[in-house]
Amino acid sequence: MTQRNATPTATGPAQPIILTAQNLGKVVQTQDERLTILEDISFRVAAGEAIAIVGASGSGKSTLLGLLAGLDLPTSGTVRIEGQDIFAVDEDARARVRGEKMGFVFQSFQLLPSLTAIENVMLPLELAGRRDAEDSARALLDRVGLGHRLTHYPKSLSGGEQQRVALARAFAPGPRILLADEPTGNLDAHTGAQIIELLFEMNAELGTTLVLVTHDPALAQRCARRLTLSAGRMV
Repeated sequence: MTQRNATPTATGPAQPIILTAQNLGKVVQTQDERLTILEDISFRVAAGEAIAIVGASGSGKSTLLGLLAGLDLPTSGTVRIEGQDIFAVDEDARARVRGEKMGFVFQSFQLLPSLTAIENVMLPLELAGRRDAEDSARALLDRVGLGHRLTHYPKSLSGGEQQRVALARAFAPGPRILLADEPTGNLDAHTGAQIIELLFEMNAELGTTLVLVTHDPALAQRCARRLTLSAGRMV
């Protein structure tokens, strides 16, 4: 069932809602106490929108991102991707949603060390059964400025180069939503600025919806909207 509500974006008329978080909560039980990580989080994201989730360390940003991706289960509430309740289905179905509709960029790059740059980018395409996996991966690595590093393994790439490979891999399947968790957190300021520019350029070119977790105010300001978490609650 497709959700028909729409939200105006900063760049034009109302767009359909692609992601909805409703009354999300996450509580974990330790040996001594119950800890509330997130409480009653609700918001909607329109197709093509870029939003930043900001807050101090420990405010629940990464936990929220994991819930939006269906990588973690909430204690309460739900997440809908294009109207589909991702917690009303099993993990296999959630994995299909991730594979078909989401791309991911992590602070620690998460490249497979045994695969070359082009093999890392080809992987999600091959899993999707794409016959043009190699050509598409090559074109994306050219786009991120690494056409000359196709056969290099992650250990021989700099941090900035590894994150460029990660960007190419994230955009390779043509995701509807890109989830990025502190994508410049392991990079120096100059390299981080280059990655930010590339991320927003590719996001605009491909019309992806961007949900970005960051503690960097400069990076958050590049987004059309900012959601602030404090001690697990949205403020």
